[in-house]
Amino acid sequence: MTPRLKGALIALVGTTAWATTGIFISYLLTHYSLAPLTLAFWRDLIVALTLLIGLAFIQPSALRIERRDILFFLAYGSVGLAVFNGLWTYSVRFNGAAVATVLVYCAPGFTALLAPWLLREPLTHRKLLAVALSFGGCVLVANAYTVAAWRVNPIGIVVGLGTGLASAVYSLAGRWSSKRFASSWTVTTYGFLFAAGALALTQIGQNPFSLGSAVDGWLILAALAIGPSVLGFGLYTLSLRYLQASVAMLIAALEPAFTAIMAVLLLAERMAAPQWLGAALVLTAALLAQGEPQEIVSSPAVGD
Repeated sequence: MTPRLKGALIALVGTTAWATTGIFISYLLTHYSLAPLTLAFWRDLIVALTLLIGLAFIQPSALRIERRDILFFLAYGSVGLAVFNGLWTYSVRFNGAAVATVLVYCAPGFTALLAPWLLREPLTHRKLLAVALSFGGCVLVANAYTVAAWRVNPIGIVVGLGTGLASAVYSLAGRWSSKRFASSWTVTTYGFLFAAGALALTQIGQNPFSLGSAVDGWLILAALAIGPSVLGFGLYTLSLRYLQASVAMLIAALEPAFTAIMAVLLLAERMAAPQWLGAALVLTAALLAQGEPQEIVSSPAVGD
């Protein structure tokens, strides 16, 4: 097996793991008495603890941060990642796993518009085309072009598009942090730790242990955190040893397609023809955005 093929297979398995995120969330929200923000809190906490324990044994140097870094992680985790994961969980509840995952991929469009202001990256014609395709596709996927959809599911449309914006902000912050921290695991670990801390505040007056004695529910929740998040990100990072970042990112862009297929097969979700067309436009936009020669490609958000 050539290194390139090995890297592609690793990235493909990691992307498949990522694609199950919406499936797990949808199943938990449907079959258990679990509020969306409670689910987001436990997921982030389990991810953070898993990474803390793992890095303590494998790469303890990645856990070292300076006191001045705390302010960054307060913003990055407590605001960026916590908001994204909270919105993402609600989006799955209102829109279903397939549509919610596609809407997250509006992020390249938002990123292209925000990057010139935040990172002074150029807004090229290619990126402008990606923005147009991305937003047009999201409108089709969310059925936002019909009055009936706004009457039936206005919160779902707004929250779904909000996940794309939140993901873009989270991605840009992660891109900026890559210049400061040697290991991406440092940013991921403390990002999820501070996000869990912020989401813990949403549980005041609530019952974070609403799963009670449902052992199977806790196991599925743990599988959600460790599988799609830790395993997916770990495999993606490993694939970068064998692949260029742009190639690995193109494979990762298949996530919404994988999620849609699994949602149809496992959750009996359905997407109409305009929604499939919109998904294709969103995927094309993501590929265009990642194909920029001067683009600094960062890994996908682990919250996906």
